[in-house]
Amino acid sequence: MSSKQPRNFHAAKWDEPLIFELHKEGERGVLLPTTEEEIISHIGEEIDIPEQMKRKEKPKLPEISQVRVLRHYLRLSQQTLGADLNIDIGQGTCTMKYAPKVNEQLIRTSKVSSMHPLQSEHTAQGMLEIIYRFDQMMQTLSGMDYFSFQPGGGSQALYAMASIVKAVHEKNGEGKQRNEIITTKFSHPSAAASAVLKGFKVIILEHDEDGLPTIEELKSVVSERTAGFITSNPEDTGIYNYKIKEFTDIVREAGGICYYDQANANGTLSITRAREAGFDMCFFNLHKTFGAPHNSGGPASGALGVVEELKDFLPVPIVDYDGEEYFFNHDLKHSIGKIRSFHGVPQTIVRAYAWVRSLGDEGIRQVAETAVLNNNYVYHKVLQIKGAEAPYIEGSRLEQVRYNWEKMAKETGVTTDDIQRRMTDFGFHYWTSHHPYTVPEPVTVEPTEAYSKEDLDEYISALEQISKEAYEQPDKVKRAPHRSVIYQIADESYFDDPDKWAPTWRAFKKKHKKEVYKY
Repeated sequence: MSSKQPRNFHAAKWDEPLIFELHKEGERGVLLPTTEEEIISHIGEEIDIPEQMKRKEKPKLPEISQVRVLRHYLRLSQQTLGADLNIDIGQGTCTMKYAPKVNEQLIRTSKVSSMHPLQSEHTAQGMLEIIYRFDQMMQTLSGMDYFSFQPGGGSQALYAMASIVKAVHEKNGEGKQRNEIITTKFSHPSAAASAVLKGFKVIILEHDEDGLPTIEELKSVVSERTAGFITSNPEDTGIYNYKIKEFTDIVREAGGICYYDQANANGTLSITRAREAGFDMCFFNLHKTFGAPHNSGGPASGALGVVEELKDFLPVPIVDYDGEEYFFNHDLKHSIGKIRSFHGVPQTIVRAYAWVRSLGDEGIRQVAETAVLNNNYVYHKVLQIKGAEAPYIEGSRLEQVRYNWEKMAKETGVTTDDIQRRMTDFGFHYWTSHHPYTVPEPVTVEPTEAYSKEDLDEYISALEQISKEAYEQPDKVKRAPHRSVIYQIADESYFDDPDKWAPTWRAFKKKHKKEVYKY
């Protein structure tokens, strides 16, 4: 049992309306100055804006004072959890770690924040040099030869790699023939989804009793139709496929391209590399593994690396250097085009660059070693909790584990969703799994290098207490949360019925016929 006890947590709870509902006609946060006479005399009363660019009516923004705006967003911020507020090891396959605040200060300097993506590259040499040098760092860590930082995250990097696979085979005249992508059951779902979006048929390898795909099954599905192979390793269970080079050799021998989901590289940095594992492409999530904040998925960066033979297929432009000046290289004759606007998120690259520079070679390896140590400590402790299990191979996990509470659910009726709600009473985030669940009653825990033994013990102690409650007072867990911002949602149809979804204020008014103020 853990000696550390979870703290007594009470979430701030504000019955805070939408900011549009705080509208009060005539109220102002900022009073804009009138145009100076000298300017009017020089350019006239109005700037000559083309008629088609002028608004037909004023933007429908709420009128509200500064102090009420401040209160509104501060109240909302008190009702959220995150890596800077709580021990956030329950985010599962989305690595959460401490993001150094000095790096946040770096990107807020005017030298970074005042840059514009359309300014001349001659005036952006410092930023281009950082991108170029960070490209070289990524090459060292992966064994790849070139990187693009254009993809806006891991899923977009997966889509870009699937696009490259398709473009390569089309160039070789095998586009119609090679229409199958092979992946594994416990790889991230975006691997299969991105391949489907590119028109591929997806073949999913099942797992053996150890939770790993088998070479025999791979051989049975590889053929002249195989376009590529995409896998996470370690997979989302935290199990590392130590035979991965045999998998990539088989696919490449058949003419397929192998690409690697390294969103969760926290346990492999400076220890294993994509190239030696036989991959032609890989990506890292800078906004997770490399010390840049997750920010709920953005601003993100899925750093996409390729071997020399695939350079010409990368999104354009990439940053290059001619010995005198850094420049945007658009001369990639088989480029898949652009994946997103401009050149990615330079601020995230600056954060990640600073993180790597501050750690150095030895520090990067220590990140991986500490992450693996932390994970195996939690693994050992959680398996001592009544009702907790970790399916498949024993004693072999890397940087995370997908546990299950199936035994507890059968014995007490308390499900992983019940535990998830109860964990919020202790101020902790708790992540179950991707849907559909491939492990019954799952929870995925990934303790990175950022958390101390005391932090890990506090998180474990909350799970221990909930387990005790589940067996002695199951209704207490099933009625949770008791101290959170909101309680259980009575009508869950809002999650499943698109007709009830309201992504904008205009849609909210239209769909729910709500009485709102008139402009």
